[in-house]
Amino acid sequence: MARKGTGFFDARGHYYKTPEEATVSDLAGILGKIGDGESLAPGIAHMMLDRRSEIERLFAEHDTMMAEYQPVGAGKVTRLRA
Repeated sequence: MARKGTGFFDARGHYYKTPEEATVSDLAGILGKIGDGESLAPGIAHMMLDRRSEIERLFAEHDTMMAEYQPVGAGKVTRLRA
C-alpha cells in the first residue's frame, strides 16, 4: 500500500528525512572540506546546530561590539612627511 511522507531538501536538492539532516548538510557545504582525508565539516556542522543558541548569542554580542567599535585614530587623517 502506498504511503505519504514528508521530506526535507538541502540547498543542493538532496533529500533528507529530517530538517536537522538537511540543515547539517547545508552547514557542511558552507564550511567546505576541513581536515585531511574525510572532511570534518559534517561533524562541525552538527555541533553548530546543537549549540545554535550559544553561537547566536556570540554573534549578537559581536554585532553589539562592532556597532560600538571605533578604530583607534578613526576619522583622523595623518600625513607622513617624506
